[in-house]
Amino acid sequence: MTSESTDNTEITNKTRVENVIIVGGGPAGYTAALYTARANLEPLVFEGFQWGGQLQNTTDVENFPGYPDGIMGPEMMSQFRAQAERFGTRFVTDDVDRVELSDGGVQKVFLGDEEYRAKTVILAMGAEPKRLGVPGEMELAGRGVSTCGVCDGAFFKGHRVLVIGGGDSAMEDSIFISKFADELTIVNRRDEFRASKIMHERALEVENIDTLTPFTPLEFVAGEDGKLARVRLRHSETGEESAVEATGAFVAIGHVPRSEVVKGQVDTDEDGYIKVVAGSTRTNLDGVFAVGDVVDHTYRQAVTAAGTGCMGALDAERYLRDSAPPVEAHWFPGGEPAALEIPAGS
Repeated sequence: MTSESTDNTEITNKTRVENVIIVGGGPAGYTAALYTARANLEPLVFEGFQWGGQLQNTTDVENFPGYPDGIMGPEMMSQFRAQAERFGTRFVTDDVDRVELSDGGVQKVFLGDEEYRAKTVILAMGAEPKRLGVPGEMELAGRGVSTCGVCDGAFFKGHRVLVIGGGDSAMEDSIFISKFADELTIVNRRDEFRASKIMHERALEVENIDTLTPFTPLEFVAGEDGKLARVRLRHSETGEESAVEATGAFVAIGHVPRSEVVKGQVDTDEDGYIKVVAGSTRTNLDGVFAVGDVVDHTYRQAVTAAGTGCMGALDAERYLRDSAPPVEAHWFPGGEPAALEIPAGS
C-alpha cells in the first residue's frame, strides 16, 4: 500500500486548504476519519508508513464490541480503514516529517518539502510500549510475549506467567492476569519497586502472585512449538544467569507517546502526552485536537481510542462550523487565495 493507492490521494496542495487533516492511522485516527468523512468534510489522513497502530502487531482481539468470535488486529484495522475510505477519506501512507501549528489559523503539515494546509488538525499518532530490547522480544510477540495485560491476559488461562516491570502498570497488569494464570511472578531489576505503595500491596495480596528481584531479562526463548518456553535472567548485582520456565511474559515498563512531531507546539505533560481540555479533545491551540493514546496514559485500549477519535471529529466539525479561520488566513504568499469552500451539509 502506498500513498498512491487511490486516485483521490493525489493532492495539489497549492490549490486547496483542507477542512481537516488527521495525523495517525490507528483506531483513533480511522474513527476520526470515518466521522469527518460522513460529515462531508473530506478528511485527508496521513496514516503513517506502518499504518494501523499497535493493532498491526496484535494477534487475536477479543475485547472489541461487535466481534463475538474475535478478530486479528491487522484485519480489524483494514476494516476500520475501508469503512473510512467508503465515505471519501483520502489516505497518504507516509510519516509526517514536521508540522507548523497555529492558534486558530491555518495548520501546516509537511512531507519532505511538500506542504499541506488545513483549517483543523486532529493528532492521532498514538503511543508505543517501551521495549527491553533483548533477543526474542519481538520475534515471540503474539507467541507468548505481550505488552498489554488487559488485551491478552485471558489467553493465558492455566499458564505460568512473568510480568516484567516495577511500576503501577506492572502491578495493574499482574492483578488482572492473575485471574487467569496459575502462577505469576513479577520480575523487577531492583529490590525496590517504583509502584505506589497501595498498588504494590494489592498485587502482593493476590495468592498466586510472587516477586523475583533483582533480575534483568536477557532473552525470551522459544520451545519446539515456536512459542515462549522460558526467560533467561541475570541477577542485577552478582551477574549470575538463570532461566525461568514460563509460557507467558508481559513487558510492563511503560509507554512512549508519539508526540515528538508536535513537541514545543502543543502543551504536553512531563511524559510527552498531549494535554487536552477535560471532557474534550481540544488542545491549547484553536483548531488543533488530539485523540487516542497520544493523550491517554490510563486506559490505552482500542475501544477507548476509537471513542476519542469520534470526539475529535465532532469537536473539529463544531470548530469549523463556529470558529473557522478568517479568509485572510488562507492567502498564499504569491497572492492567490486557496479554496475555502466547506462542502454542503458540514
